[in-house]
Amino acid sequence: MGSEGDVAQKLAEIVGERHFLTGEAIPDEYAGDEALVGERQKPRYVAKPATADEVAAILATATEHGIPVTARGSGSGLSAAARPSAEGILISFERMNTVIEIDTTNHVAVVQPGVTLSELDELTAESGLGYTVYPGEMSASVGGNVGTNAGGMRAVKYGVTRNNVLGLQAALPTGEIIRTGGKIVKTSTGYDLTQLIIGSEGTLALATEVTVKLHPRLGNGATVLAPFTDLDTVMAAVPSVVSSGIAPHILEYIDALTMAAITYTASLSLGIPDEVREASQAYLVVGLENKEAQRLSDDVAALGELLTGLGATDVYVLEGGSARKLIEAREKAFWTAKAAGADDVIDVVVPRSTMPEFLARAREIAGKTESGVVGCGHAGDGNVHLGIFQKDPEKRSSLLRDIFAVGMELGGAISGEHGIGRAKLEYFTELEDPVKIELMHRIKQAFDPKGILNPGVLFG
Repeated sequence: MGSEGDVAQKLAEIVGERHFLTGEAIPDEYAGDEALVGERQKPRYVAKPATADEVAAILATATEHGIPVTARGSGSGLSAAARPSAEGILISFERMNTVIEIDTTNHVAVVQPGVTLSELDELTAESGLGYTVYPGEMSASVGGNVGTNAGGMRAVKYGVTRNNVLGLQAALPTGEIIRTGGKIVKTSTGYDLTQLIIGSEGTLALATEVTVKLHPRLGNGATVLAPFTDLDTVMAAVPSVVSSGIAPHILEYIDALTMAAITYTASLSLGIPDEVREASQAYLVVGLENKEAQRLSDDVAALGELLTGLGATDVYVLEGGSARKLIEAREKAFWTAKAAGADDVIDVVVPRSTMPEFLARAREIAGKTESGVVGCGHAGDGNVHLGIFQKDPEKRSSLLRDIFAVGMELGGAISGEHGIGRAKLEYFTELEDPVKIELMHRIKQAFDPKGILNPGVLFG
């Protein structure tokens, strides 16, 4: 093994002196992501590659010297998967931020991993197409989406990242570069390595180029807000909305406390009478879109009748500005929870039919530990986002373990889109099937025999 000086010199040669940092030159922003738990940690080195070959060379050097490597996109993750090791290398993809191609014939875009969602959205708009994964933070990078299999509010119609990524170029810890998939929508040729790398949280390979699926932008949209007197009635209404044929692209539930918080933070008035608001314990937010204005209008009318019949106190069609602000406020619910002093934010996913039971049992568990559990979620796909308010670390750990256990008992999983990272590692290793974890270990060994990629994530 070479000395620290030899390693630093080699990394600086790979990316260039200007794009290599060590010691006091490393800013605090590289010490982690937006996870609310755990201590932030600066790495020993930060390298900012510009090409796939540079990424591969960094990984080969790290493998040779046994140095941990953590990848970073925009640092907007919530599971501490981008928190580096103290003795490790942080690879920041901020320079790999080029949209290489927008292919309007095949409806795909080929991008580098550091491209942000806002940048991709702006460029694809010119062609009338769009990338439909919106995890709630438009500064998030496409590479970060790949790492966590990000979802978001539009997943009820368009799916999550793994439904919208067709191919990857990826650098392996060995220094090799592979291509998986491509501008094709199906393949039955060997193992699907694209899907294996998506959601692996930087533990198997690092994506250096991503081919994403694009969808036509529909020119007309509407947002419908329906208050309900209790959360169970909201949850019971969701299957009927999904099966109605109206095909919402957004289907969210928001409990009363969270609605009050996000509307206050956004200085948003929804025009709901005081008596209705005071009697409401939960809300359903439904986003509709259509190419034709009249068909959209018909869908809104049909949805209003359906929701009224399902127990909604009233139905409000929000005007353009209010609709946009409400969706933006919902997307930023994490920041609202953080500002309110939440001690953690979790994203359990359960079968849609079990959401009422899961939420009821989560509230019951919280009550036993004198904890606060409030939130919202993607009602259309069973992804529940809860802000956890419990300062005592032992009580909070017990609370989370019990909530995660209930979610898994009901056929769900600990995380629907944020990932395990370091933040949920203890619960994942305790509650998940040990046979599955051992199989994941063997897959990890095949990709990363020296174990340099993101140690401490998924496997401890």
